[in-house]
Formats: sequence, structure tokens, C-alpha cells
Amino acid sequence: MFSKVKVLALAVVMSCSFGFASAASFQMGDAGSDVAEIQGQLASLGYDITADGDFGPATSEAVRAFQESQGLEVDGMVGPSTYMALMGRLMPEINRGSNYISRRVVQSSMQYLGVPYVFGGTSPYGFDCSGYVQYVFANAGIYLPRTADAQYEVGTPVSTSELIAGDLVFFSTYDYGASHVGIYLGDGNFINASSSRGVAVDSLYSSYWGSCYIGARRIL
Repeated sequence: MFSKVKVLALAVVMSCSFGFASAASFQMGDAGSDVAEIQGQLASLGYDITADGDFGPATSEAVRAFQESQGLEVDGMVGPSTYMALMGRLMPEINRGSNYISRRVVQSSMQYLGVPYVFGGTSPYGFDCSGYVQYVFANAGIYLPRTADAQYEVGTPVSTSELIAGDLVFFSTYDYGASHVGIYLGDGNFINASSSRGVAVDSLYSSYWGSCYIGARRIL
């Protein structure tokens, strides 16, 4: 699981450019065969990632480690220089699998790491789980219901194997049904406003969260 410091570093270096020009970068939230090829090359060099085509926090960390080893700018994104060093050829024009809104949701979600948990909270002064999700999606122009159980009723159900960054993941914690919600980031990680740590990144497969996970919805 990533420490807060590592995840904050990821949030700082994430680019605000969403263009499709060849000078853009593969980065957090991207998905597809090009990402899987990058991951496969990193894995062949000994980095502990899976070539699943989902550019999540683990892929960004592996890219950062590769960049440091090559004396490149360390930003966790695969731009032209990093792509050439890693793949040995010019970077192709990017065809992103995640849409603009999905990327905006993921980037926005990470701006609030460390914000404390406040029951009923709906602002950066303090969030509860569903208030946090509602706020982040509202920043991307998408209205969601206020509570976790109501949010569980919108969107399209998706299986765990089909999760992509920006999907909502739901848990049954203190009450029967969907009583907790977070935003999936990729690589088995999600971000949420938890009562114990505030806004933080957790693993979907940890002993606690894995035991109370009940499903996911795709809003985007």
C-alpha cells in the first residue's frame, strides 16, 4: 500500500494536459494496449507491476523508479524521452482509453488527501465518504446523490475484474447494504474518506476492505 507521502507525490506531478498530441504523456488514469505494452516492458526490467493496461499508482511508481535509474526527469509519466529510453522507439500518438471526465475525477480526488473525516461533511474542511465522492464528481460537472446507498443505485454495475479508474466502489461497513463508498484509482487501490484516517488511499484487497466489499458502479 502506498504511503501518504508517495501518493501525495503522485498527485503533485500529475499533468493537467489532456490533449491527444504526440508530445503528451501516458499518465495516471490512462488505459489501453499502449499502457499494457509499457507495463510489460517495465515488468521485463524487474519492476513489480502487472501488464493490465491500467495506468494506476503502481505503474506511476515503477515509471518514477525507471526515470531515476536513467537520469531522466522524475515525474511518473511516460513522455517522449521516457518512452524512448524504455521502449527504444519514438512515442506513438496517444489513444487514451479513459475519457476526459474520468481523468478529471481521478486527479481531483487526489487533491484532498489528508482532509479529515467529518460525519456529514461535504467540503474540503471535512468529508464523510459519500460527501467526498459527491464533491469530487461535482467538480467534474457530474451530480451524484448525497448518500452511499443512493449512489449505489446509479450508474452501471461492473465486476471487480472490469474496474477502471473513476469507478465507484462500495462497501457494507456499519450498516447493511452500501454504507461506504470510494473512487477506484487502478492497481487495486481506491481513495476514500475513512472515519479513521480521513481522505486516504487504501487497497481493495486488504483484509478489512476486501471482507466488506459489495460491488462497483461505473458513472462515467
